[in-house]
Amino acid sequence: MAVTANKKEKTPRQPMPEQEPKVRARNFLEVPTGYTMKMAQEEASRCLQCKKPACVAGCPVGVDIPGFIDLITQGDMTAAIRNLWAKNALPAVCGRVCPQEVQCEGLCIVGRKGEPVAVGNLERFCADYERENGTGELPPKSEATGKKVAVVGSGPSGLTVAGDLINKGHDVTIFEAFHKPGGVLVYGIPEFRLPKAIVAQEVNFLERQGVNLECNAVVGRTVSLDELLEQGYDAIYVGVGAGLPRFMNIPGENLVGILSANEYLTRANLMKAYLYPKVDTPIPIGKNVVVLGAGNVAMDSARTAMRLGAESVKIVYRRSREEMPARQAEIHHAEEEGIELFLLTNPTQYLGDEDGRLTGMECLRMELGEPDDSGRRRPVAIEGSEFVVDCDLCIVAVGSGANPLLTSETPDMELNRWGNVVADEKTGKTTKKAVWAGGDIVTGAATVILAMGAGRDAANSMHDYLSLGW
Repeated sequence: MAVTANKKEKTPRQPMPEQEPKVRARNFLEVPTGYTMKMAQEEASRCLQCKKPACVAGCPVGVDIPGFIDLITQGDMTAAIRNLWAKNALPAVCGRVCPQEVQCEGLCIVGRKGEPVAVGNLERFCADYERENGTGELPPKSEATGKKVAVVGSGPSGLTVAGDLINKGHDVTIFEAFHKPGGVLVYGIPEFRLPKAIVAQEVNFLERQGVNLECNAVVGRTVSLDELLEQGYDAIYVGVGAGLPRFMNIPGENLVGILSANEYLTRANLMKAYLYPKVDTPIPIGKNVVVLGAGNVAMDSARTAMRLGAESVKIVYRRSREEMPARQAEIHHAEEEGIELFLLTNPTQYLGDEDGRLTGMECLRMELGEPDDSGRRRPVAIEGSEFVVDCDLCIVAVGSGANPLLTSETPDMELNRWGNVVADEKTGKTTKKAVWAGGDIVTGAATVILAMGAGRDAANSMHDYLSLGW
């Protein structure tokens, strides 16, 4: 056993093939091009098949990681995807956008002496193989219970709840405010990171299992939660996300050429500006673009601006590289594509011309002081260090708030001081009878997989409620 383990540890991690940086920086095609079967099996062979796999403990939805990886080594791809589906309704999505480096891969034993097993790449391969070569056969589900569930929002948490509850035999209808399902997966994450066809296929998989989908349905405006309950729904899940834009409230913020990342990415993604000139979506095209913030949304915004024709794109962030919240892979890809990092830099005011259009941004140099409440070192301004960055487009990606459309119309559902729904951490149960909530509307903006984990917990609690009637 020790000899086998040592051999596996010496097998190098299989790098994911990618488009060349200079080529991909000007197109919206997916950056990684995917493993071949040979590469996937070579990578899968690195797994030690631990008796107590730490990687599973690191997965918010509890995927049987050694199990599906072992099935890849055997070449049994039908069994591998069924193993994944047992815990994850969105493997093609998670394989692309989950922060594996701090979750499953971050706990991988192989990673202690070298690079961890590429769990995310293998999950993606498994899902893509099924889509391209699978039989299309659906997994089995329980007998119908006669219970009806409404899921409000078709983002990652809502889709997880729908997938879990349809498999448990309940009748499920998803209500989506936009004209396309997917939530943040379609309006927030760019085509080059998560193709729309992938999300559509995952949603179609749920529809084929029997999930009903109603788009252009703004719950809280066209219908209330109470009205849904009156219509015969036995339980409701609220997963409406955190789509309320935030700005920095600095002078000049009303100049033409400043917009939120929420609006910018929605226009680029859901409204298909990425297909210009084939689709003539109105979206500002900047020559000198500045993006405020350093999370994944900021990286997505910056890389989108580059692909839409910007001559220069700068990320402006008030802390250092070590404090940047974006995934390291996204920062690396952005830099490869020519995006500049202006670190330890804080904007103080926007500058404009006589027509009210953005021409630049005044900034201050910063240095790091003592840690703040977040555990990161607090940035402190360096006196007299003002300088100007020229720009004609600024995308503000400094976070987002709770979507208020539904919650403001539901007074008997408790909210916290930030406008997020108050829900039980383990079950997702809200203060309103027969209503659960999860994802960003509860936690604030977080990751896709954490939203899915919340959906999984809520679905289990909802099933107990629907079965036992407590």
